[in-house]
Amino acid sequence: MRIKCGERDRWVGVWARAGLIFTLLVFIGLGLVIGPTSAWAGRALHKRGGNPDPHPRTRQLLVNLALSSFVSASSSSPNQPAVNATDGDAATSWSPGQNRGELIVDLHRPRHLGGIGLTLGKNSDATVSVAVADRPGHWQVVPSLQKRSLPAGQPVAFPLPKNLANARYVRLTVIGSDGKVPTVAEFRLFGVDRHTRSMALGADLSFELEEERVGNKFTDLDGQVLPPHQIMRRHGANYARLRLWVDPPGGYNNLASDLAMAKGIKAAGMKLLLNIHYSDFWADPGKQIIPRAWQGQDLTTLERTVENYTRQVIAAFAAQGTPVDMVQIGNEITNGILWPLGKVEGNQGWDSFVALLKAGIRGAIKGSPPNHRPRIMLHIDQGGNNKVCRNFFDHIIAEDVPFDIIGLSYYPFWHGSLSDLRQNVNDLATRYGKDIIIVETQYPWTLENGDDTPNFVWTESQLPAGYPASPRGQISFVNDLLSILAQVPGDRGAGIFYWEPEWIPGVGWEPGAGTPNDNLTLFDFRGRALPSIKIYGNPVETLQVNE
Repeated sequence: MRIKCGERDRWVGVWARAGLIFTLLVFIGLGLVIGPTSAWAGRALHKRGGNPDPHPRTRQLLVNLALSSFVSASSSSPNQPAVNATDGDAATSWSPGQNRGELIVDLHRPRHLGGIGLTLGKNSDATVSVAVADRPGHWQVVPSLQKRSLPAGQPVAFPLPKNLANARYVRLTVIGSDGKVPTVAEFRLFGVDRHTRSMALGADLSFELEEERVGNKFTDLDGQVLPPHQIMRRHGANYARLRLWVDPPGGYNNLASDLAMAKGIKAAGMKLLLNIHYSDFWADPGKQIIPRAWQGQDLTTLERTVENYTRQVIAAFAAQGTPVDMVQIGNEITNGILWPLGKVEGNQGWDSFVALLKAGIRGAIKGSPPNHRPRIMLHIDQGGNNKVCRNFFDHIIAEDVPFDIIGLSYYPFWHGSLSDLRQNVNDLATRYGKDIIIVETQYPWTLENGDDTPNFVWTESQLPAGYPASPRGQISFVNDLLSILAQVPGDRGAGIFYWEPEWIPGVGWEPGAGTPNDNLTLFDFRGRALPSIKIYGNPVETLQVNE
């Protein structure tokens, strides 16, 4: 069709307006589709506590779903009942009391399983067979787990074929070698638990700058040389913890060094937990020494000092664009802080201690940006001791101390069994309605020593049964901790921080000393990442037995 000039201009205008309307409609439609999705993604990231992970494949965190199951057995020894096989503690065990036994785990509903995990008793050589069912009586054997010989005392895992991954029931048949009675330390059914999605998965990396200063290098599993916080981030960590001393010996963690490290931590997409010791050097249940510059102050003056110091510290992190996301008011404060004024002995000294705690909390809130208030953590040791924990937090609640998180240290060679820990965190969550974080934990990858300073853990007799001093033992131990936290009542299990995974030989606990923790790291003595660097990943991959 030929159009005259005037008509052409008129029709061009019509088509232009039509095109604009069509474009707007397309964008509105896209907005309806994409907008809610993007908003959901933003909320999910906020809840999860971190930025998008640049290595999403390492974020498949699987835990042991069997902890909340019903378990039955064909037979059991009097002191080794079936429930011991699924209690989250490989130091306990089930035995059928005879050469052959059968265990059935009921997950209450079909669940998607990423794999099967198993630790036999320390001296229990046996063959095992596994079958799964999505409904009663509909058993299907797992081909890779039929009359399979497994090593005694070693945590192992096996993936499930896709056609067998959805199961409600899992049956384990175990036969002792040479006619012996077998024992099963832990039977694990690995799967995704929604409660882990918002967990803080972190590490205390306070020695990182010191390690760099002495020339120590750290290598990831793929051979890349990177700072420890970046390596931890690549393998699923979303938080880093830094301790802060007021006026420590040269080179150790002060405000300037922590501010410098915070920049790298935040740039890596991690959140920050600041651990304020309120001391010039190490503070713990055995010592809480007032900083030299604060000594001689009366309680009222010391309260003002603590409040002002905390406010200035929190404000300094915010001012450089690395705001604190979570803050500890003191470190392992079971017996108080700032001794002697804030020391607690039995039922004595709580008023002064609480006054100093509240001063620190006020300072943290005043120093934070209005839209970025850090969550307040109160941290004590004795993670496996319910009596100590109840006594402490009963006083804290009675004194109306405002806080958000119960932080616990849990080292299995000092603080009781995993069963003790599980009973304690379940009770604390129910009793106080607070989130709970295991803010310090470690496990050995070897019993060897990397320097001349004696290690805290040096002999197998210090270790719980079922967790060897190896990267496999570390992975199994941390995953059992995560599994315990995932089933804490009220979704109150809020995370884990591995303590100083990078503290390799070369940096001393004080000037001129060595490290008593170099066999409790996630790197070997030369800074090479161990397989246990994947503690926040998929245990089926890291514990898998090669055919």
